[in-house]
Amino acid sequence: MVKKYSDDLKIKVVKDYQNGYLGIRDLAKKHNIKSKSSVGRWIRVYEEFGEDGLKSVKKKHTYSVQFKLDVLRFIERTGYSETETALHFGMKNSTIIADWKKAFLKGGVDVFETKGLPSMTNTSKNRENKQTKKKQINEKEMTREQLEREYEFLRLEVEYLKKLRAFQIDPEGY
Repeated sequence: MVKKYSDDLKIKVVKDYQNGYLGIRDLAKKHNIKSKSSVGRWIRVYEEFGEDGLKSVKKKHTYSVQFKLDVLRFIERTGYSETETALHFGMKNSTIIADWKKAFLKGGVDVFETKGLPSMTNTSKNRENKQTKKKQINEKEMTREQLEREYEFLRLEVEYLKKLRAFQIDPEGY
């Protein structure tokens, strides 16, 4: 489980770093922060967005499938880190990109079509939905709507790959 750190702690750590009291590793130890990379990420985000960049966001931002694919292709093409990529695309939270990477490697483009996790308020209903979906998959029956949806995703993926290839061949002329 990811440990959440308070906004005040993040700002204090960054200010300590800027004042030159300690390095990243020593600051992480001093404040009992598990990962020095978190401290480095906070510093970069602070430099790019100021204190607002370190403050927790109450409302989650949703990103389109195309945007997620663009971000992942950018990392692949440039070799940038997740933090550098997030800053390049104006994102304050770089850890979400790691989640996108894992999901994409696990299930391809289709994993981006789902909208979040199912609600936990009615678990029996969720179980029924899962069982129904499993039956549909096991019977290998796809409705017209599902086929059209899959076709649209495949069409978008091909379109994206064509654009990516054109860009890779001639980035200046694209």
